[in-house]
Amino acid sequence: IVSTLVNPNVVKLLLPNSKSSASMAKQPIIVSINAQKQIYINKQSVTIEELEGELKKSIAGAEMPTVVLRIDQTLSVQDLVNILEIGNRLKIKMVLATNQPK
Repeated sequence: IVSTLVNPNVVKLLLPNSKSSASMAKQPIIVSINAQKQIYINKQSVTIEELEGELKKSIAGAEMPTVVLRIDQTLSVQDLVNILEIGNRLKIKMVLATNQPK
């Protein structure tokens, strides 16, 4: 789990809350999914069918690629699992971005 990062390539979402957090040193790839299930790699819009191929291009040449998942809190666990399965096939480390509760 990773806390919200300051990054110009993010799409505005309501993230789920988490009491623990970790920061990341490398510049990760940001995959965002909003409440309407629109998917973005950084700020580039992609379809679910294009996601795996575009992620593969994005990680080409990266030693230990990391993807930060920014998924709207209103989406289902199945939506999250679908994205995690793509990351698993590509052998990418994926972490879930969360907000700290107020």
